[in-house]
Amino acid sequence: MPKYPSKQDKELVNALTKLKSEREIAGFLRDLLTPAEIEEFSRRFQIAKLLWTTEKSYLEIAKEVGTSTTTVTRVAQWLYRESWQGYSTVLERMYGKSKR
Repeated sequence: MPKYPSKQDKELVNALTKLKSEREIAGFLRDLLTPAEIEEFSRRFQIAKLLWTTEKSYLEIAKEVGTSTTTVTRVAQWLYRESWQGYSTVLERMYGKSKR
């Protein structure tokens, strides 16, 4: 398990593990984050999904999602990083192996 920078980070992750339904998770996110933060996180997840499931270029993904190629590049770095594997764990469970 990765090390967290602080006790508070670990408590937040632990809190997420206590949620048992989509409704509970949505409610927690709505309480925790601003609408703009939720939108940004959703956008990043869409980028990761498109990188995982399609052969689209970074430019095509940026245009589709409405973000910069810099953001697409950053998400790609996190997606394909060996250490944390947060995106890849979720995406593989949702969509199977990456097309890349």
